[in-house]
Amino acid sequence: MNPAKVAFGFFIVLAMTLNFGFFIGDIDNPDHHHVYELFAAIVVNLIATVLKLGERSHIGATLLASSLVADLQLVAGAVIWGIAEHVSGIGLTPGVTASIVSLAGGAMLANIVSVVLLVIDTVMLNR
Repeated sequence: MNPAKVAFGFFIVLAMTLNFGFFIGDIDNPDHHHVYELFAAIVVNLIATVLKLGERSHIGATLLASSLVADLQLVAGAVIWGIAEHVSGIGLTPGVTASIVSLAGGAMLANIVSVVLLVIDTVMLNR
């Protein structure tokens, strides 16, 4: 067993599960979506992105692209949250919360693509 491959797979799956944990709940209810969970999802997604930088295959390039999409959407959601809370002062209205959760949903879809590609790559290695 290769410890580097274990860490690689761990962070890819953890990124997806943390993203799912933030995403699940009523889309417009701020009580169902915690800021620290979004922060954890961003941090783990960034770590997964860094780990994907070393991949040299076509699947590796697609893994990196999907990870960059997830990072972009999660960071955009955090920026919207920060602007709503600290700049505009409107707070987490149902509309703002729905925008943040929708971006996290797109990031979750990108993370699902990463996990599916990881499984495909793993199956191809065993043949």
